Amino acid sequence: MIGHSYKISILMTAYNREKYISQAIESVLAQTYQNFELIVVDDCSKDKTVGIVEKYQQNDERICLYINERNLGDYPNRNKAASLASGEFIMFVDSDDTIEKDAIKYVLNSFEKFPNSEHSSIYFGNDFSEPKLIDSSIAIRDHFFRNNTLAGGPGARFYKKAFYDKMNGYPEKYGPANDMYLNIYSTMLSPILMLPYNYLNYRRHETQEQNNSYSYLYNGYNYLNDLLYLPNFPLINMDKNILNLGNTRRFILNSFKFLFKKKSIRLFLEAYDKVNFSIKDFIFAFGFSKNIFN
Repeated sequence: MIGHSYKISILMTAYNREKYISQAIESVLAQTYQNFELIVVDDCSKDKTVGIVEKYQQNDERICLYINERNLGDYPNRNKAASLASGEFIMFVDSDDTIEKDAIKYVLNSFEKFPNSEHSSIYFGNDFSEPKLIDSSIAIRDHFFRNNTLAGGPGARFYKKAFYDKMNGYPEKYGPANDMYLNIYSTMLSPILMLPYNYLNYRRHETQEQNNSYSYLYNGYNYLNDLLYLPNFPLINMDKNILNLGNTRRFILNSFKFLFKKKSIRLFLEAYDKVNFSIKDFIFAFGFSKNIFN
């Protein structure tokens, strides 16, 4: 069993979360593993979020509250929170989620079994029941061609702080798809420790960024397109071509679905501009030529 030598930095970013943040904080304070700091970074909330955190802070010196001078947005704020961390490991607990009381203990025990692991993810499949270190190429291939292995928001991930810093944290240009980019990119750099225990209680509600279908439309295309062209993307060219074709077709299909639903030609055309789509891409997507662009 893991000792209490590791300090864990739990990162909680917040914006107008007065309805949920108390439960989030209490789930952290209830952890069976107690050697942690809870860093809360408020992104200019306009409700009672800060006041709620301050009340908890008065009773627990492990809680550190920071208030941004200007609104940074979701992922820039996550990176700011990580920059303030002093622990050897970091994990995100969003201010509208909760975690099971044995979450940290379970993850650290898993890292002790695989001490060379740099990062972990909750595994949502059911084909194994013990923590498993999966090679980069296998995990990425499984993700795209079998079971969406690497899907999961920031709350499903656990990083060694030095590894997170080495990657420069989350990208900040893919909107709500920033997490998927880092999920895959981090796995390109290091085998991933898969944990078949869902210790995260993920809350769905109407104010989440995931509800921004327009942002997902073009950012979902861009993040994968950029990943596929990285020189160390660990799949063979045939697989990359399959993924590229699927990504292109999916964007076209979703763009027309968006147009029919929202009736906005302006946003429809702007989406194509945001992904730098060309006639060549349309020809590629619909297979007018098999080899001309190889």
